[in-house]
Amino acid sequence: MSIHTYVQENMSHYLQLLEEAVNMDSPSRDKQLGDRMAGWFALQFQRLTGGVAELISNKTYGDQVRCTLGNGEKQILIIGHYDTVWLEGEAARRPFAIRDEKAYGPGVYDMKAGVLQAMFAMRALVKLDRLPVDKKIVLLLSSDEEIGSPTSRRLVEEEAARSVASFVLEPPTEPSGALKTWRKGSAHFTLAVSGISSHAGVDHQKGVSAIEELARQVQFLHALTDYEKGTTVNVGVIKGGIGSNVVADSAEAEIDVRFISMEEALRIEKVMSELTPVLAGTNISVKGGIRRPPMERTEETGKLFSLAQSISINELGMALEESGTGGVSDGNFAAACGVPTLDGLGVKGGYAHSPDEWIELGEISTRATLLARLLEEV
Repeated sequence: MSIHTYVQENMSHYLQLLEEAVNMDSPSRDKQLGDRMAGWFALQFQRLTGGVAELISNKTYGDQVRCTLGNGEKQILIIGHYDTVWLEGEAARRPFAIRDEKAYGPGVYDMKAGVLQAMFAMRALVKLDRLPVDKKIVLLLSSDEEIGSPTSRRLVEEEAARSVASFVLEPPTEPSGALKTWRKGSAHFTLAVSGISSHAGVDHQKGVSAIEELARQVQFLHALTDYEKGTTVNVGVIKGGIGSNVVADSAEAEIDVRFISMEEALRIEKVMSELTPVLAGTNISVKGGIRRPPMERTEETGKLFSLAQSISINELGMALEESGTGGVSDGNFAAACGVPTLDGLGVKGGYAHSPDEWIELGEISTRATLLARLLEEV
């Protein structure tokens, strides 16, 4: 029996588990609900594959889950997360549902369906006696990816350093289902400005506006955007002052930066550290820095994609494209460790982080087969 056929014949089991998973809230910042979700996924992995699932204690967020299958010397890392952007009660408001060959519900697309898809791919390898003896597959599920992976980053990097390849269960690029061979990195900065307050009507000339200084800095920062280099700078939040009749003595801005290369990231970081006031009487300070390094496309990552493309065309009769994105994932951390990384191996669907998110049920067996075959061949 082929892997594709096996997964197709087990779709009712898959959908039963998917309904259970989607109907369990798992917001990033709720440890109790996160722990419940972590324990559930650990149990399902053991039942489905016969592998070992370890809960890694986390004081702040839900426990992390490290699932291991096989005892070979060649480790392959699969990266996923079980946390969602939805708060407690969302699953009760719009529970799992199937309509017109699509499944709906909070977190179904990003990424509970993708995690189960990976588990069924691994189950197929076990049940069909196709798990290579030289392989050890590690499925790492984090609890805080949606808020920047503050506690899971170290685990991803540690496992990546031991692996020959990493596969990320984030959704593909839609609508084609393309895999992602690169992602931009991201940085976040907070720019604070202090000025001199005064009465805007009586003593306007005695004041120095922090808001005016911030406005000038914003113009400079936005001018750093360079689409040819793939660099974008966005001042997304600004605040300052206490009233229209007071020359503001403080103002602040939050800044998002995206970049394709680490070289460019370091250049922008240096520019931010060297910002100087334009107006006499004002002072500025900058906090923050690089949050996620870029997932740069390498020759080895290109070889991984070529393998996936060959499997897709020759065995699944499906064209497969590659792409990149300005969004980030835990794949950024793995790739920065030097391990070849393919992202976008999750389910097809749409509207991530939206009440309308959905997945395409007809593609589950195909995407699971692609991952299983990659695990065999790498």
